[in-house]
Amino acid sequence: MKGLRKVEFEEVPVAGDNTVGKGGVDEVISREITLLLLHFPSSILFLLLTVMTDNKSSFHPALAVSNIRNHISITLELENVQYSTWAKLFKITTSSHKVLHHIIPPDNGNEKVPVTEDEKELWLTLDATVLSWLYATISNDLLHTIIELDAKAIDAWNRLRDIFQDNKHSRAVTLEAEFSNTKMENFSNASAYCQRLKSLADQLKNVGAPVSESCLVIQLVSGLTSAYRGFGTLIRQSDPLPQFYQARSMLTLEEAILAKEAATGSESAMLHHQQHRGKPSGYRKNSGKKSGAGGRGFDGGKSGRAGDGSGSPQQSGGSPQQQPQWGSSPWPNYPSWGWMPQWAPPCPYPNQG
Repeated sequence: MKGLRKVEFEEVPVAGDNTVGKGGVDEVISREITLLLLHFPSSILFLLLTVMTDNKSSFHPALAVSNIRNHISITLELENVQYSTWAKLFKITTSSHKVLHHIIPPDNGNEKVPVTEDEKELWLTLDATVLSWLYATISNDLLHTIIELDAKAIDAWNRLRDIFQDNKHSRAVTLEAEFSNTKMENFSNASAYCQRLKSLADQLKNVGAPVSESCLVIQLVSGLTSAYRGFGTLIRQSDPLPQFYQARSMLTLEEAILAKEAATGSESAMLHHQQHRGKPSGYRKNSGKKSGAGGRGFDGGKSGRAGDGSGSPQQSGGSPQQQPQWGSSPWPNYPSWGWMPQWAPPCPYPNQG
C-alpha cells in the first residue's frame, strides 16, 4: 500500500505459537493492519499500534473500570455486617484486574518494586484507583472512620479488617449463640432464613471458628417450624447429609408447595361459603311449615284464619292451634289492651225468656 511505512515490531505472539521477529512484518500481520486501516481512523490506529509495539505504554486493565459498582454490588456497613462477602468480591475484582498486590502482598515476597519514573507513576495511579474502589463500596460512617491523608490502599484495607475482625474470641461467642438460636419463624420466607444462617457461618469463619457443612445443614433443620416436620425428618435420615445449597433448594421448593396448597384450600373454602351464603340453618324446615299451615297471608288474602274455617281450635294439618297471648290483640283493627279479665260480670239486663 502506498504511503505505508514499514513498522518495526518486537517479539509479538500470534496464533499458532508463531512469532514475528524484528526486521519485517509477517503476511498475517500485514493483512490485519490493512483491515485496521479500512475500519479505523488514523488516530485510533496509531494508538493501537503504539500499544502493540511498546509494552511500556500498554493500557492497564484496572484503568478501564468506569464503575466499580458493576463488579461489587453491595455496600459494606457497620450495622449490616457483610464483611466476608464484600472482601471476597473485592479480592476477585482486584485479582481479575491485576492489582491484588496493592491490598495483599504476595506470600513469597517477590513483589515487583517500581524502579523507573514511569513504573512509579503507574504504581501510584493503580494504587489510587484501588483506593477509590474501596472508598466507593463502603458506607459514609466507615469512610469517615478509615480515611486519612496520603493513605495507601493497603492501609485502608487493613483498617477495615481490624474493625470487623478484632476481639475474635468475643465475637465468636456472640456469633455462635446467635447461630444456634436462629429460627425460621423469625423470617419472612425460607430464603431469608437460609441467607442469615450462611452469613453467620461466614462471619464465624472470619473470626477463626468455622462451621462445618454438616453442622450448617443440621442447624437449618433444627430451626424449622412445625409445618416442615416431614421435610426435616427426610433430611435427618439422609446419609450422607446433603450440601447446604442442596438443602436450601429443597426447602424453598417445599415452601412453594405448601404455599400453593394453602392457596388452593383457601379458594375452596371461599367458594363453599359463597354457595351457602344467605341460607340460614333450618331454612327448608321453616319454609315447609309455612306452606303447610294454611295461615293468613299465604292464600292471597282469601281467608283470615288458619285452619278449616269452622272455628275449631284444630288446624287443617291436625295440630292444635296456638292460642293468642294475653296482652296482644288477635284482631289487627282493634287496639291492644294491657290486660284482659279472666271472668266477665253478670249482665244487668237478663234476657226475657
